[in-house]
Parts: sequence; structure tokens; C-alpha cells
Amino acid sequence: MSTEVLHNNHHHDHDAEATSKVLFGFWIYIMSDCILFASIFATYIVLHGNTFGGPSGKELFEMPYVLIETFLLLISSFTYGLAMQAMYKANKSQVMLWLSITFLLGFGFICMEINEFHHLILEGNGPSRSAFLSAFFTLVGTHGLHVTCGLVWMIMLMLQLNKHGITAVTSRKLGCLSLFWHFLDIVWIFVFTIVYLMGVM
Repeated sequence: MSTEVLHNNHHHDHDAEATSKVLFGFWIYIMSDCILFASIFATYIVLHGNTFGGPSGKELFEMPYVLIETFLLLISSFTYGLAMQAMYKANKSQVMLWLSITFLLGFGFICMEINEFHHLILEGNGPSRSAFLSAFFTLVGTHGLHVTCGLVWMIMLMLQLNKHGITAVTSRKLGCLSLFWHFLDIVWIFVFTIVYLMGVM
């Protein structure tokens, strides 16, 4: 009996240690991603006035549309939080439900972004039009690419959860994706403020 308890405790400690190592490693990745975004933001701030006679953000951005995009992403962060709550309660079906809703919100966000890009390019306002537009497409596109990766990761996780349930490994992956998803939410708030809000002012 006692050896089994000892073994279980040891196993639990090992899981906790592995989790903290993975999360620490993932934090380092997020820090490096912060540097990437910071440099793209800096570039955007420097170049956003260089429209070369082309349209500025004021003429291009449709705030109601961007607000809907923003709400989709903000709500998806909240629903991901609910998925994590369900994970702590070891409620697999609830985790799956909230992850599915999070996925749909994130997918809606990406569809709206692709639609916005498509619209701009159709009107001749693609990335090659001006330094402002190439910086805009780079910044918003890089964020969108990250969200897309997050969505692919979410599908993989849901498949694993479906197969293995809530284990130390799937919990760890859910924790990492949670960090990533909230990080993208914060980055988007900066995008929204610096690119769109300041763009239309």
C-alpha cells in the first residue's frame, strides 16, 4: 500500500515538474514572440504615415466591422477560460464544448480578417500599394497567422482529448494553448488601438 502511495506521489511530482518545465519553455517562446510583434509594431508606427498618395487608415478602416472582429476574439478568450475551468473540474464534455465554441469564434475572426484583406486587395489597396499598407498587412497578417496556428493546434488538442481524455499531458497542452490564446488577445488589443483606433482618429 505505502509503496503504491509513494509511487503515485512520485508520479504526481514528476507530472508537476514536467508541467512547470513545459510552461516555462512556452513562456520563453511567448517572450520571443513579443519581440517579434514589438518589432513589427515599431515598423508599423514608423511607416503608417507613408501612404504615397494612397489611402490612409482613416479612409480604409471600417470600425463597426473591426469591432465585431475584436468582440469575437475577446469572447473566445473568455470561452477558453471556461474550457480551462472545466478541465480543472475534469469535465471532458464541457472542455470539448467550450473549446468548440472558442474554435468557432476564432474561425469567425480569421474569416473576417481574410475578407477584409480580400476587399482591400480587390480595391487596389494591397501590401505593395504603400509602405503603410505593407506594414499594415504584415502586422495584421502575422497576428492572423498566429491565430490560424492556434486554431489548428486547438483541433489537434480536441482530437487528443476525445481519444485520451483529460490527462497530465492533455492538461499541459491545454495550459500552453491557453497562454498562447490569451497572448494573441492582448496583441490584438494593441493592434486594435494602434492600427485601427489611432488610424481613424
